[in-house]
Amino acid sequence: MSFVLRDPLGLNEQMVVIPQELGPVLALCDGTRDAGALCASLAVRFGLRVRPDLMERLLRAFDEAFLLENDRFVQARRRALSEYRQAPFRPPVLAGHSYPADPDELRGFLDGYLDAVPAEPCLDGCRGLVSPHIDYPRGGPVYARVWKRAANAVRAAELVVVLGTDHFGPDGLVTLTRQDYATPFGPLPTSRAVVDALVAALGAEEETFAGELYHRSEHSIELAAVWLHRMRDGQPCELVPILCGSFGPFVARAAEADGPGGPGRDAALGALVDALRGALDGRRALVVAAADLAHVGPAFGGRPQGLVEQARLQSADEVLIERMRAGDAEGFFSAVASEGDRFNVCGLPPIYLALRTLQPVRGQQVAYDRCPADENDTSWVSICGMAFR
Repeated sequence: MSFVLRDPLGLNEQMVVIPQELGPVLALCDGTRDAGALCASLAVRFGLRVRPDLMERLLRAFDEAFLLENDRFVQARRRALSEYRQAPFRPPVLAGHSYPADPDELRGFLDGYLDAVPAEPCLDGCRGLVSPHIDYPRGGPVYARVWKRAANAVRAAELVVVLGTDHFGPDGLVTLTRQDYATPFGPLPTSRAVVDALVAALGAEEETFAGELYHRSEHSIELAAVWLHRMRDGQPCELVPILCGSFGPFVARAAEADGPGGPGRDAALGALVDALRGALDGRRALVVAAADLAHVGPAFGGRPQGLVEQARLQSADEVLIERMRAGDAEGFFSAVASEGDRFNVCGLPPIYLALRTLQPVRGQQVAYDRCPADENDTSWVSICGMAFR
């Protein structure tokens, strides 16, 4: 068994593979030790004997792959961020891989899912959605059902806020960008005015844009934006793309009897929600949580999931879906946190923020599915489609 390391910012496509027994090196690479000190620490702490020349080669490989936070990494990140911001738009990075890059082919590809959806009336007064961010081959039927049911609201929207899971960024509040998002149908303009209002409310521009490069490769917002653009027949509307950092610290603190509490008591989150509500007020707007639910099984570091485990997963998902139906943001968070997020609900932050932004609101479940995540059908990702009125 080996560890495969790569730079999540995509500064370099190079990967570094190290054997499992050298895993402790990763914990010791904190900037306080050179190659000699690393060898000594490995010997004293773990009984591992590593030749200095091998350690030098390993550190050089880390450096070349931009896995060390040094001057070379900082300069490369600065260059990449400048190129990202100066580009005419954020290109659709999954086009040609997860879905067709040609707009006509893409239209036919998505229409295949839409045509397979049973005829149902559009939901009146739709203000928000939960849409998956899993790949289209597995999640296509759920995407199609939720976007088709909300078609009238999608076509009428002047502004769409997309809250996406940030899979690679560090723990944090949110990460904004002023860059437009493109799909194969063309660019969707980001509302600079709304982004500026959010920055003013948070009062921390440097922190809020610190992880902006994650927008470049993160798929969650992109996969929702493609459906948004298709349902509008290629007509653009203003977008507010927001990547949501992990709620792991909130979940951990929820277990502390005298802890500072969950996200409902976080001042910065409250300011963000208030600013979003102000931006939506008086406009034909839609809030989309691009979010999956559980991630369980060996593919995610857990135990194989048999029929009993799948039944437990569905039961846990039903609790979350009921909280979504009720428009209960705090209850949704509590349902995840009460079990220490044992089911790895990666959509927790965007769904929570969508519920708080839309309050008061009621949800209607449109679709649900469990998607295989390994060849043995022992790992699963659960997804749902939800519309809010």
